[in-house]
Amino acid sequence: MKGRKMRNNWIYPLCFLFCQITCSQTVFGKWKTIDDRNGVEKAIIEIYKEDGMLHAKVVKILEEGKKGALCTKCDGEKKNKPILGMKIMDDFEEHKDGVYKGDSLFDPEQAMTFRGKVWLDEDNENRLKVRGYLAFLHRTQTWHRVEEN
Repeated sequence: MKGRKMRNNWIYPLCFLFCQITCSQTVFGKWKTIDDRNGVEKAIIEIYKEDGMLHAKVVKILEEGKKGALCTKCDGEKKNKPILGMKIMDDFEEHKDGVYKGDSLFDPEQAMTFRGKVWLDEDNENRLKVRGYLAFLHRTQTWHRVEEN
């Protein structure tokens, strides 16, 4: 009886830990972007894993009057292409504590590519921090998880 009780003392915490690990949120999924300057909802971005790396693309335009927007400021292969469906993060690698970093964070409005960093807000796993770097300057936006039904 004592051995069984002792074993149960280990099983319950292990089950709880396993549930916490498997149920915890990740950066992958759909996120709503909100302009941090004026509060306008801009787009829904899908973050996904491919070949072990993080990637992201625009899956829905939310801003009024921009639904069929083209990347008119872009150069090269993105010039005059629809923003809807456009890849905006490419080959971000996972680092410690669930932080992803990469050299290709693209902003279609500015037609600029930045180094980037992505991580879950430690206070709310339904918020994603997205930071773009240009030289020693950086800007961080907070994106909001889109709950899928």
